[in-house]
Amino acid sequence: MSFTIYPAIDMRHGKCVRLEQGDFDKETVYGEAPFEVAKEFAEEGSSWIHMVDLDGAKEGSKQNAKHVLKVAKELDCRVQIGGGIRSEEDVRFYLDRGVDRVIIGSLAVRNVHTTKKLLAKYKERIAIGLDARDGLVSTAGWLEQSEVKATELGKDLARAGAKTFIYTDISKDGMLSGPNTKEIVRLAEETGVDVIASGGIKDLEDLVDLKTYSDRHVIGSIVGKALYTKQFTLKEALQVEVE
Repeated sequence: MSFTIYPAIDMRHGKCVRLEQGDFDKETVYGEAPFEVAKEFAEEGSSWIHMVDLDGAKEGSKQNAKHVLKVAKELDCRVQIGGGIRSEEDVRFYLDRGVDRVIIGSLAVRNVHTTKKLLAKYKERIAIGLDARDGLVSTAGWLEQSEVKATELGKDLARAGAKTFIYTDISKDGMLSGPNTKEIVRLAEETGVDVIASGGIKDLEDLVDLKTYSDRHVIGSIVGKALYTKQFTLKEALQVEVE
């Protein structure tokens, strides 16, 4: 199976930032303009760009949409967006304006019924973001902890037609400590649904290792801080993708 690299652009106050473990008080700014960062990724050959509206996730509404739409409209790459998407209206807003895939996170926990309706209607254009701390899903920009197990929610939504999960171990995110490969593979195997790994990628070996599970539904990896801190280049990561 194929394995895709998704360079990440997390947006806060209109800037490109990275947080440590989702902590809004541990922010590093890596770019003043998300579009310019995305343009560099596209020019280096990325087929996808992963965008997150951190303000939107925290506030529960779209806050950085204009940056997302500019990337989707003007760059020759596919875009997936998460953060602040709480209704079908939010989903439709992005999908009708050139975004390829919308990520549902908090909504999947708070309103499973609506989430299942969206999966039935939009199919592969919906991804489910399972952001977990100690195996339990967090919501509202990771500020609220649920009692819902990521694997159990995953299995339920897989039965409802989910095509893609994005699994983030919050304790790994932004820490350059390596991904939680065990839980990523477990989710893929227990649900039988394609999983994109997120959180903790520190070097090319992490990507090579994840790619060995591509025949077990691990179809790609989101890469953020490792690119911004120049642990490796996007070009090098994309070579792992196509080997």
